[in-house]
Amino acid sequence: MNYELITILGPTACGKTPLAAQLCSRIGGEVISADSRMVYRGMTIGSGKDLDDYIVDGKQIPYHVIDIVDAGYRFNVYEFQCAFQNAFMDITARGKIPVMCGGTGLYIESVLKSFELGPVRFPDRKSLNIGLRIDRDLRRAKITKRLRDRLENGMIEEVQELLKRLTPERLIRYGLEYKYVTLYLTGQLTYDEMFTQLEIAIHQFAKRQMTWFRGMEERRGIPIHWIDATLPMEDKIQEIQSILNS
Repeated sequence: MNYELITILGPTACGKTPLAAQLCSRIGGEVISADSRMVYRGMTIGSGKDLDDYIVDGKQIPYHVIDIVDAGYRFNVYEFQCAFQNAFMDITARGKIPVMCGGTGLYIESVLKSFELGPVRFPDRKSLNIGLRIDRDLRRAKITKRLRDRLENGMIEEVQELLKRLTPERLIRYGLEYKYVTLYLTGQLTYDEMFTQLEIAIHQFAKRQMTWFRGMEERRGIPIHWIDATLPMEDKIQEIQSILNS
């Protein structure tokens, strides 16, 4: 392969994790998460870890940089660079292919461009960057459905458990689901207000993600091969493999 790394990126709710896991099952890869909230233990539903997605044809796809620090800790970009480097070296030493997957543009770019943030400067990584493109209206519909599903399947209870260990102020700092569900649980919002404000905030977040990725591509010289997120999984895999073989 002409690349050290494959990166799967895109806005929230576009299907990055299933694609990364399926790709890993075909090429002998392992996933390195690039998500600023998935690093925290106990923040599973709200951060969208969807760990079942890492089981493909009954086999566990190994993943890294997930559940590595306790909720409440302030994880930073340099620590992500270090965690990525450790995972990358481990994966490649075993002859496997690292597949970075996530929507935190700052984390992704810190690896691809090797931001100098701490005592160690890591090398730039030669990556094939695959972006998942999704129509805005479809993305909004998927976000709304996913939010309802998460609220009905344990997200409120997850935040209740976190509030036994963390102050509301600390949990609110994590934003989005953790902010608005905390405001609901502490009586500052009704359920309907919480849902409406959170839905809007996630839509705005997805828009900011796409703005960041466009900046990577158009202003900072990081090439991204965009694939239609609505294509069947097999077609997406074939398109990526075609790029790898070209």
